[in-house]
Amino acid sequence: MSVTDTTSGLSLKDVLANSSVKTTTSSDGLAAATSSATGKKALGKDAFLQLLVTQLKNQNPLEPQDNGAFVAQLAQFSSLEGITTLNDTVSGIAGNYNSSQALQASSLVGRSVVAQTDTAVVDTSKSFNGTAVVPASTNPVTIKITDTDGKVVRTIDLGSQQAGNAGFIWDGKNDAGEVAKAGTYKFAATATYDSKATSLVTYLPATVNSVTISQTGGELMLNLAGLGSVALSKVQTIGI
Repeated sequence: MSVTDTTSGLSLKDVLANSSVKTTTSSDGLAAATSSATGKKALGKDAFLQLLVTQLKNQNPLEPQDNGAFVAQLAQFSSLEGITTLNDTVSGIAGNYNSSQALQASSLVGRSVVAQTDTAVVDTSKSFNGTAVVPASTNPVTIKITDTDGKVVRTIDLGSQQAGNAGFIWDGKNDAGEVAKAGTYKFAATATYDSKATSLVTYLPATVNSVTISQTGGELMLNLAGLGSVALSKVQTIGI
């Protein structure tokens, strides 16, 4: 019985390229293995090894595959296995990261934080503390507090400030010395540079009502009372 060799001298790439051609010789096993592997979207390490072994079984004993080509195929298999292992490791790290985020999130609910925002819900029956970030020494630094209607309730003059964080306290009273209504207020901090008013970044306290965890690996979002969502990276202090 004669045997027709269809794989002598072929590389694994050649086997894959010719996998769509049917054969009735002893290389049927190679054709079946190749067809099964290429029917998938990606060639896994198990299918890769199956193709390699099948190719060896069906090679012509009188004209064996070149040693260099075989070593190259082994190197390809080793590289594929390494990539598969790396993918599994990265997936595991991502899963652990998401679990860590969920644990971190549960501990934040109900706690007070200081976040980068210009709006806060204020209980005017007690003092309210905030911070303005001063990029360079200036005079003066002013905090204007407005209500939800845009009316200026109180103006606080902090005077000359050095570069850094300039803290301020609002006693809950308006400019007439009367206690303002509790509610949402906006804090606009400004400084004068080259005779021009410049807006400053402010950090204000708020309570965390809930936390949103991204399902795509994005940043953790804190849902603050009366303020909406703020990224965790915008939080300066937790648990004041």
